[in-house]
Amino acid sequence: MSTATARLVRPGLVRPLGWASLIANVVLVVTGGAVRLTGSGLGCPTWPRCTDASMTPRHSLNVHSAIEFGNRTLTFVLTAIAIATLVAAWNSRRRDLRLLSLGMALGIPAQAVIGGITVLTDLNPWIVSLHLLCSMAIIGVAVLFLWRLDHADVPVLRGPVLWLAWANFAAAWLVLYVGTVVTGSGPHAGDADSPRNGLSPLQMSQLHADLVFLFIGLTVGLLFAALALRAPRGTVQAAGLLLAVQLAQSLIGFVQYFTDLPIVLVGFHMLGAAVIAAAVTWVLLRVRQPVA
Repeated sequence: MSTATARLVRPGLVRPLGWASLIANVVLVVTGGAVRLTGSGLGCPTWPRCTDASMTPRHSLNVHSAIEFGNRTLTFVLTAIAIATLVAAWNSRRRDLRLLSLGMALGIPAQAVIGGITVLTDLNPWIVSLHLLCSMAIIGVAVLFLWRLDHADVPVLRGPVLWLAWANFAAAWLVLYVGTVVTGSGPHAGDADSPRNGLSPLQMSQLHADLVFLFIGLTVGLLFAALALRAPRGTVQAAGLLLAVQLAQSLIGFVQYFTDLPIVLVGFHMLGAAVIAAAVTWVLLRVRQPVA
């Protein structure tokens, strides 16, 4: 990026660009889910080209190639946002924001490479899981970036409530990971000929449900602890919001399971997973650095 362009990305744009990074990565989760749920995972059968003959699907254009290529194109939008965020953070002269924005920026090409590997391995379900989890991690970093804008100097809380918040955070990531394993054992492979992971969908779904109950239980415990200790109102609200998102996500999960996984509900479930990744990070930060 030129010096003139860098000057246009003022430090005052750090906050809106941080929100843009968060929203864009949530959108990427949803569009990536749409690729898989519509069976378009190999709409572009190779990488980094769409086909052996072209970077675009123009010579073999169909619905599946258009959906897959559209998802790939979104990477360029994310890259532009990530670069602008990095420049704005750099101009702010704050080391913490520079490092976090650099992490988000490096996550985009890492995602692109992992996405390429998923195509080159015919949508190996374990690589697909990693692809999704990488997006969830970037979402968490984006939330941390937004938090640090206003709370860099807030003292860090110590004690059992923080341990409970960390346990809640760990449970969330177990739920997210096992959720990808459930998907890898189920019918939505992204292509009719793509392999599954060979695990029992019934057993994996039961394990996933058990972990969801643990996750919700930890959140309820955290909410009661915050109320009992008269934590700042923002902390209680954050925990309550996370619980509401969990219950909505659980309802979608149970309905989709007992209705044979309709793609619309699975798509909403993936959106819910991205929101969970953001919300549980926000709760942890609220407990770790309590503010009014």
